Parts: sequence; structure tokens; C-alpha cells
Amino acid sequence: MGNLLSAEAQAAPVRLARRQCADAVLMVRPACFAYNPETAATNAFQHPDGPVDAAAIARAEFDAFAGALRGEGVRVCVADDTPDPPKPDAVFPNNWVSFHADGTVVLYPMQAPSRRIERRQQVVEAAIGETGFRVSRVLDLTAHEREGRYLEGTGSLVLDHLQRLAYVCRSPRSDPRVLEEWSRELGYEPVTFDATDVAGRRIYHTNVLLSVGERAAFVGTEAIAAADRDRVLDRLRATGREVIELDRRQLGQFAANVLELATWDEALGEYRLLVMSATARHALLPETFARVAACADEVLVVPVPTLERLGGGSVRCMMAEVFRPA
Repeated sequence: MGNLLSAEAQAAPVRLARRQCADAVLMVRPACFAYNPETAATNAFQHPDGPVDAAAIARAEFDAFAGALRGEGVRVCVADDTPDPPKPDAVFPNNWVSFHADGTVVLYPMQAPSRRIERRQQVVEAAIGETGFRVSRVLDLTAHEREGRYLEGTGSLVLDHLQRLAYVCRSPRSDPRVLEEWSRELGYEPVTFDATDVAGRRIYHTNVLLSVGERAAFVGTEAIAAADRDRVLDRLRATGREVIELDRRQLGQFAANVLELATWDEALGEYRLLVMSATARHALLPETFARVAACADEVLVVPVPTLERLGGGSVRCMMAEVFRPA
């Protein structure tokens, strides 16, 4: 992908205290959003029926979402997708790139060939330039694709940055050998488990059944295999977070596909913003939402139904966190 490292960055690695929540995100505005049958083979959250003008509706949903984040003080880098070649899933950049607090940029191996073309140096450079991220190194894992091994970014990985834990649901998109290399290079302990949907199919990405924020964790308890369930719950509870347990119905409505971000307000100072879709919000019972709201300073609810239905991912999938220097 080229050299992203300046001489200054190579000479001065970033040393930062651990933070759970980023205050900046990379988002990619879709040019050719559509249902992708290639990814649907392993993503049961995708549905082929949608409006005839789905691409235009998806862009409108995207623009409203990005605007809402900016309105809450989150630094948002919006990179425009290119129409040629068409990239129906370009709106989900967190699967192919991540930006870490020590200055590491990771490039990930993707299962679907149609998604590999989403990796563009211009997008990474835009995120670096617009957010002030300082690159100390690039960890390029994409060579694993030639051997049929994949690890799809923070779709495959749900990260507890404070405890240095990487939760990973085993699936065709999350290879244990790539996970081992990633964990060794980044210094995380992997916590792996099996999880299935109501039809017994492996859940394709960890981030549709688990989210870890600063104060709370959302987990699709029913979906986790019985042999793994207590172990995963014990690890989550041991961190002292409020554990919000969800059923399979709520997972199907993206109630776990949420993300907590850091932001700042002149009146309030630094605070935590929990971002979820309108679909996810409606899936939560009043008492559950009350627990959720108590764990964040504010909850931002945004409607992205077209992106969810055809793309099989929600708001968390649309944001690649950028952990900027403090």
C-alpha cells in the first residue's frame, strides 16, 4: 500500500496511556452501496430485498449519521469511496484498517475478494491527515489472504484496550493463526469462543454479538456456545463493567453493534457518547435501555435501516476508531 511512515514518525514512536474510547473515527461515504451476495454467504444478517434506490438512500443515511457525530463533537474523517471499481461494502472500513494508540496502523486480510479492493492508501492518508494520528509502524497482515486466512479488523476483534483483551468469535473470517500474530504484535490476550445464530450458523463477526465500552459491555449471551459462555461472561464481569446481556432477537436487530466514543463539550467537558442505531434502540426493553443510558453520558441514536438490511452491519461497522495522540 506504499509507505505511510514519515522519517519523523519512524524515529519517534508514540507512547500513550491506555484508553478505551477513541475521540476520532474514519468513515467511508459509499459510492456503490448494494447487497453483496459474495459476503452474504457467511453473513446471515444481510437481506437481499431493499429499495430500488438503495445506494442513494444509503448515502443519505450515511450523511445524517456523520453529521450527527460531528454535532456531538466527535472528530470525523469522511473519505469518499470511488465508483470504479464498485465496492458495495466500502461503508464498513473497520474491517480492513485499525489505528492504535501506540501509532500502529494495521491492514487486515479480507475473506471476500470484492472487499480487498476497499484497502486504499488514499483513505488511510486522509484519516492520518484529518485526525492528527501519528504513525509509528504499519502491520500489514494482508499476505495471509494468499493462504486463505483472514482476520477482519474490529469486526473480528472486539477489544478491551484497558485490560488488553481481544474477544474473537471463531468464524471463517477469523483465522486463529492470524489472530495469534496480531495478538503477539499488539500485546493483547485473545479470548476466543464459538457463537451461532438461531439456525445454528456461525456468527460471522464478533462485533455483532459483543461490544466493550469504558463502563459497559453488551453481549449476546444466548448465541455463545454453552461450553464457552461462562468463561466469556466471567472475563467481562471481572473488568467491573456493567454487563448488558442480549438475546438472539436483539442481536438480529444490531443491539450489540454499538460503539462508545470519547468527546468533549464546552459546558460538560470530556464525556462518553454511546452510539447505536434506531433499530438497536427499539430492540431494547425500557429497563434495559435505562441500564444502558446510566453507563454513558449520552446515547446517540441514528437511523441506518437500509445500510443494516442490505449490508448486514450497523453503526459500529461504519466507524474505524482513530486513537489520536493525547
